[in-house]
Amino acid sequence: MSEDLNTPNNTSTALVVDLDGTLIKTDMLMESLMALLKQNFFACFLIPFWLLKGKAYLKNQIASRVELDVTNLPYNADVLAYIEKAKSQGRSCYLATGSVKRFADSIAEHLGIFDGVFATEEGANLTGSDKTVQLNKQFGKGQYDYIGNSTVDLRVWDSVKTAIVVTSSQSLVDSASKVAPNVEHIPVAKPSLKTWLKAMRVHQWVKNVLIAVPIITSHQFSSDYFLLVALGFLAFSLAASSVYVLNDLLDLESDRQHPSKCKRPFAAGTLSVLQGCVMFPVLLLASAAISAFLPVPFLIALALYYFLTLIYSFKIKRVIMLDTIMLAALYTMRIIAGTLLIAVDFSFWLLAFSMFIFLSLALVKRYTELVLMKKSGALKTIGRGYHADDDSMIASLGAASGYIAVMVFALYVDSTAVTGLYVSPPILWLACPILLYWISRVWILAHRGEMDDDPIVFAVKDPQSLVTGVCILAVFVAATVFHIPL
Repeated sequence: MSEDLNTPNNTSTALVVDLDGTLIKTDMLMESLMALLKQNFFACFLIPFWLLKGKAYLKNQIASRVELDVTNLPYNADVLAYIEKAKSQGRSCYLATGSVKRFADSIAEHLGIFDGVFATEEGANLTGSDKTVQLNKQFGKGQYDYIGNSTVDLRVWDSVKTAIVVTSSQSLVDSASKVAPNVEHIPVAKPSLKTWLKAMRVHQWVKNVLIAVPIITSHQFSSDYFLLVALGFLAFSLAASSVYVLNDLLDLESDRQHPSKCKRPFAAGTLSVLQGCVMFPVLLLASAAISAFLPVPFLIALALYYFLTLIYSFKIKRVIMLDTIMLAALYTMRIIAGTLLIAVDFSFWLLAFSMFIFLSLALVKRYTELVLMKKSGALKTIGRGYHADDDSMIASLGAASGYIAVMVFALYVDSTAVTGLYVSPPILWLACPILLYWISRVWILAHRGEMDDDPIVFAVKDPQSLVTGVCILAVFVAATVFHIPL
């Protein structure tokens, strides 16, 4: 269980530190499980059989199949400061964890502050009573301090000199006070409502407004339709949030190496992986419950959207170009779902326009990531198939796709499809230069590195983009209302 451990001298009380939820704001078992799920989904069906042989066997089987980068884990700065202070006082510090020894040794080596490591090995799960027995054997009952974070650690605190409790729960501190002679508290902030909403990426819900596009383009302005769209918007948003949570759980390692994504709740450790594993199915069930009151074709479209996003998260997002095409298809799926929701005919022109414009925006997203990557000196994206030198090609393809979208719109204006929908269809031509301006500006800003990670979110926040949107809307209203004799 131990490695090169020496019993501390009588003048210094050893400090023993728990890992999961204490030294790091996450859990190594859940981290390795997510890595396994991302690497080989079908291997997870073996988990029940591994568990039959004990939790230690389960942990080691999962750990043997994945590699985790411990350098970017969300370490608790307050706990690290406590350990550093103990080291400066000449105290011996040890890491004691229920995580597998391979991970614990890597963390100890990375930090370089521990004198030894206790961890789970084959046939022995070092938690609770087993950890207490091992520590008492090594240091002597009441001869060491222990930093922990959960009720499981109460068994250890019953045998320590001082219990250091890392928690946001006062009740756990009170419980530790009943079993330990001395108690210290390292507070941890509770996740706020803002944190939960950030994990759901509520700001991304603006994309689901696309469900309402078929109402506008088909001129079906009925209160009944608006109610359907409102419910459809909520159902789609909850389903999308479910996928966002799952995606973040699968992308923990790559997100932590990204300059902005590292602040996401699961990557930063402000929400636990376990909370995320509960969160994403609950959001999906809520979406399904709302969809039960909506037309069946819409429900099928939503199910297909969810299925495609799962495929994207597990596989396609790592395939160059196919990932951006899938993103464009997922945007278009929202328009398809909106069409099915109000049961109007599909518009070839609308679907063609949306595919090209959203492919352009998906390529903006990838291009922006490459720009940030080149600034950091990296040569290859983490979890993607792109190289730094791909940026110029991505820019060319993206700008071309945006301009093709405008051409599709121009052809639509001159088609028979506009007959009966607009009083003066030629007015719609005014939207073409506005669209060209906006697309060109987006790509120039992306080239300068001034673009948000997500161009849709950027458009909602950007004043000029909002003015552009209002101008395009005004063009459509004018074409519908004003008659210009030609």
